[in-house]
Amino acid sequence: MENEKKITLSLLSGWLSYIIIIIAVILLKQFIIAPIRVNGDSMNETLLDKDIMILDKISYRFTDIKRFDIVVIKKDKEYLIKRVIGLPGENVEYRDNKLYINDKEVKENFNHEKTDDYVLEKKIPEGYYFVVGDNRDISLDSRVIGLIKREEILGKTSLVLFPFNRFGIKN
Repeated sequence: MENEKKITLSLLSGWLSYIIIIIAVILLKQFIIAPIRVNGDSMNETLLDKDIMILDKISYRFTDIKRFDIVVIKKDKEYLIKRVIGLPGENVEYRDNKLYINDKEVKENFNHEKTDDYVLEKKIPEGYYFVVGDNRDISLDSRVIGLIKREEILGKTSLVLFPFNRFGIKN
């Protein structure tokens, strides 16, 4: 009887460590970080189709969303990766391939395709963001689908894990 108890306790303690690891991984993926795959060419050349990245789900609980952050958005049942251009309370305009926020030119510190002239008709309301892809000609973004609610932004991303020849931070 004594041996059976030792064997049972040994098995339980072995399984317990696996259960703890599984729970930790599930919690990590659910609330802190998760892998995300770039789907399409709308962020070329910064991000390429099929790049595997890390989605940081926790940072925006402690910091604000900033202009030019690359964010992951859940729109309906689709995940989109875009760049934040306009923040709440701002007017956004592209004129002659230059970005204007509240009628002042803002330098974009990343490469992107030519942007056709565009004027957001009204100020961005509180809790909403204006996002675009870097490959402006083909990007399905705020110019087409409208402003993005804060709740639709799952987090930010910049670290490419795979393919290994593209490993690193992308801005």
